Amino acid sequence: MFPVVKKLADYGENQSLVYVIRDFKQLEDKHFSPQEMAFLEESLRGECRDFHLFNRYGHVLVVVKLPEHKPGLALREQGRKLGSDIAAVLKDHRVEEIVFVARRGDDPCVLALAEGMMLASYRFDKYKKSCDKKESFLREIGLLLPSVSDHEIRHLNHIVEAVYRCRDMVNEPVNMLNALKFAESVEEMFSGTAVRVEIMNKKKIESLKMGGLLAVNRGSVDPPTFTILEYKPDDALNEKPIVLAGKGVVFDTGGLNLKTAQGMEGMKGDMAGAAAVACVFKAVADLKMPVYLVGLLPATDNRPGNNAFVPGDIITMYNGTTVEIVNTDAEGRLILADALAYAKKYDPQLVIDIATLTASAANAVGRAAIAAMGTAGSELMEKMVSSGFEVHERIAVFPFWDDYAAMIKSEVADLKNLGGREAGAITAGKFLEKFTAYPWIHLDIAGPAMLDKKDAYRGPGASGVGVRLLTQFLINYFK
Repeated sequence: MFPVVKKLADYGENQSLVYVIRDFKQLEDKHFSPQEMAFLEESLRGECRDFHLFNRYGHVLVVVKLPEHKPGLALREQGRKLGSDIAAVLKDHRVEEIVFVARRGDDPCVLALAEGMMLASYRFDKYKKSCDKKESFLREIGLLLPSVSDHEIRHLNHIVEAVYRCRDMVNEPVNMLNALKFAESVEEMFSGTAVRVEIMNKKKIESLKMGGLLAVNRGSVDPPTFTILEYKPDDALNEKPIVLAGKGVVFDTGGLNLKTAQGMEGMKGDMAGAAAVACVFKAVADLKMPVYLVGLLPATDNRPGNNAFVPGDIITMYNGTTVEIVNTDAEGRLILADALAYAKKYDPQLVIDIATLTASAANAVGRAAIAAMGTAGSELMEKMVSSGFEVHERIAVFPFWDDYAAMIKSEVADLKNLGGREAGAITAGKFLEKFTAYPWIHLDIAGPAMLDKKDAYRGPGASGVGVRLLTQFLINYFK
């Protein structure tokens, strides 16, 4: 469970409070002695310190002073990080409920603080013995701020719930969540909702001749799945769907081009793109957004067993393109390519794929950004970039010139599945481009999807990256 945000009209006498202030005159004298006021003014002056907590032995009082002259989006992100810090202190004091008190006009800052506290309270401890679990004690965040709308509160609760679900899916080990169980978990998530789910089994995938997905699956004892999501409310603003495709490699050993032991760490998270797409649908459906969406989730693991595909193999993809396999660890683009080719049947107005696709992207931009490229045009890409800044899941737009396509030409097939050592993220994108015939954006989340240590309100483990970004993009797209 995650801490729920609620709108309040008042608070109790011994309620734990967070004061969000710009001026010390906003504090209520009844809660602070003259000595405490003097201490606060000294300790929170300038930007030396962001907040201070007073323990009243039964409840706590937290004072947060907002910095002056900080741009809006930067202030919101600082608020999220500060909310993460406050959540850690509240956990130490075993605080279960907290109420924000702020002046009118500081709504975005308060919502950002609350969002940071909510996201930072995530724990993946379902496999721990109950006596060993480090419980998150924060259960409820009250907002004593009449100007915050019910819509804003509902939006925040549903977005955070979707991120939690995404993190849970990505953090699950493959022995608990193989391709079949992943598809079943997606189906269960949307039971009784407006999202229609279709799961294509291996026999159906074979009949469609999805050669990329089938090739990657050849080394596994578990069958592949291809899950289709459709959300089409009566008030949808678009006649043609927006299609979201997510890479669902539930574990990537590298296949016969076996990764190192260190390289395999965190590879249960190689389905973070597919999980993000599923959870965007969760947020969109819960928020009853008027948008026609289709989701495509190809899923398998990549193993070196059975009749595993090998370098030198030539496979035929869903759309008839032949591909020379150069490296079996360049498998994500193969299953995504089948999905992108399949997307054509929907005559989409836009397709976005999201994937932990290349180490090259992670090496280029680290965990601070998502590598993006595509054919959708500058206006849509700028909308994606601005959406990324709003939620601080930022976009680094890579060049996408035709020069890079020469690097994936094959002497024996239409394409090869890997270019040279240079520009690996871009050549992977150019490979995918060969399977598109519509406006398309490619998002490579290899850097920020799985974190080896805590980064403010994200990690350790799955960050849930992409859920907030794509939901915000859809909001902005239809404004």
